[in-house]
Amino acid sequence: MKERISALLKRTPSTEIVTAEGWVRTKRDSKNVCFLEVNDGSCLKGLQVVIDKDTLADQNILSAITTGCSVICKGPIVESAGGDQAVEMASSDITLVGECPVDTYPLQKKRHTIEYLREISHLRARTNMFGAVARVRNTLSYAVHQFFQERGFAYVNTPIISASDAEGAGEQFLVTTLDLHNIPKTEEGKIDYSKDFFGREAFLTVSGQLEGETYAMALKNIYTFGPTFRAENSNTKRHLAEFWMVEPEMAFCELDGNMEVAESFLKYLFKTVLEKCPEDMAFFSKFVEAGMEQTLQHIVETPFAHMTYTEAVKELERHNELFEFPVAWGSDLQSEHEKFLTEVVCKRPVIVTDYPKEIKAFYMRLNADEKTVRGMDVLVPRLGEIIGGSEREANLDTLIARMQQLKLDPKDYWWYLDLRRFGSVPHAGFGLGFERAVQYITGMGNIRDVIPYPRAPKLADF
Repeated sequence: MKERISALLKRTPSTEIVTAEGWVRTKRDSKNVCFLEVNDGSCLKGLQVVIDKDTLADQNILSAITTGCSVICKGPIVESAGGDQAVEMASSDITLVGECPVDTYPLQKKRHTIEYLREISHLRARTNMFGAVARVRNTLSYAVHQFFQERGFAYVNTPIISASDAEGAGEQFLVTTLDLHNIPKTEEGKIDYSKDFFGREAFLTVSGQLEGETYAMALKNIYTFGPTFRAENSNTKRHLAEFWMVEPEMAFCELDGNMEVAESFLKYLFKTVLEKCPEDMAFFSKFVEAGMEQTLQHIVETPFAHMTYTEAVKELERHNELFEFPVAWGSDLQSEHEKFLTEVVCKRPVIVTDYPKEIKAFYMRLNADEKTVRGMDVLVPRLGEIIGGSEREANLDTLIARMQQLKLDPKDYWWYLDLRRFGSVPHAGFGLGFERAVQYITGMGNIRDVIPYPRAPKLADF
């Protein structure tokens, strides 16, 4: 494997001939020397290639090299005469691999708006900002696997096509091969799904949790990490129709153990990004969200606060005049409430537990008061909720009753109920929206800018 530019920039000057491959970011010409900045995406900073025109074998190549073209440069790494970099490449051997017409290249030598770059998502990773986002996302993805693998969790691939709605919200994408111009009907005039590919209704999954629980009942500790889909008609800066979820499930685990893993997990992710991506994080702190590194470091070093939903509501009710949406027991906490708890009340991350059963999913364990469930939300400063989870209901009769209250047919979840029939144990888990975590770490204002190709209402380009 040839060295990446990130490695070449760390070399000490020598006479060894090395190779740099990448795309030209900038070109500066003088009478006897040409300066190229070549970047291959491995780091924020490009490699300055200094070309002595008198020693260049092909004198015509420089006129063809423009911003955006791809090149291969060979030469020694030498001490830089300029102040912007410690080393540079002195090259007289340049190969132009792919030309780039400067008059039609969408990335000109100026600062483009994020909205414009969203229109050219196939090229935006070449910019400093989106290259940095991609590297942070890559580092974070690897850290997810490292965290769980180091702790003996098994990686389980749950299905993308599912017949169940894990959240019970009904906001699912239908998967069908039926001819939409000639839909088969039953005698009652309803769609005849027996003629469909799966012989029944099927959907893109909203969560791998339910299937993940089945493997936790055999392997004890598992995690899923894959794409999920919500057909929620929302155009906010925090919602996507297609996004990735990290979902661990742990058998023989109750709410306290769940909270401990969630806190350790977040701290591990943030610490890894700070250690592995210092250049990119400094860029985000300077150009996107001031103080990002300090925010993450504070979370890494600070024990999370704990309070019940009831305690949180009592605290928030004292300040209802500050909120757009006043708080009362039984109402769901809004982002403004979550930020207030973390930034004003506790001044650190907070884990809120024991929510009213009416505002949480059917699978959460019912508390002895029969009014609240053993759910948890992990809240962080500047964002609010970043993780949601719960201890799962392990009692068969209680779970069936909850389903019936929410008008869910237990027959549709027969296999899920079997877990409570055959060797049921206390178990718990949580979900981390991966893009939301990337957005939080980078400070990017819109979640559509932390996934390569965002999917949202009326948006399925590329």
